[in-house]
Amino acid sequence: MSATADHAEERTNPAARLGFQPGQVVQEIGYDDDVDQELREAIESAVEGELVDEDYEDVADAVVLWFRDDDGDLTDALVDATTYIEEGGSILLLTPKTGRDGYVEASDISEASTTAGLTASKSVSVGKDWSGSRLATPKAAKSKR
Repeated sequence: MSATADHAEERTNPAARLGFQPGQVVQEIGYDDDVDQELREAIESAVEGELVDEDYEDVADAVVLWFRDDDGDLTDALVDATTYIEEGGSILLLTPKTGRDGYVEASDISEASTTAGLTASKSVSVGKDWSGSRLATPKAAKSKR
């Protein structure tokens, strides 16, 4: 595959844009009927394997956290999610877009991320109904310097 094809895939595949790599173990938290199935399939394609669920008993390379406003405390959910990932791993926080049921204010995401000790490194639209915020653990944030 040429570099041009790689860049084209990054533009069209949100999972590639978000940095998912083949061989990664990605744990999914907060799955429900409203999640974006196309995004889930894109992530599984990018990592060349299935997402593992909340009962997975080992450490994952990344976490996909679907979170809606009525799911409880976002800070708690983020702190809990960090216990599931490798040091230096990342969390993809997925929240409903503005105007959708369960929408979470950007200021709430920012505050909860900071309180949980995470650094927001990228926000993207990942589907018709969902926005994604890529959050890095402290070690991952330091390694980008």
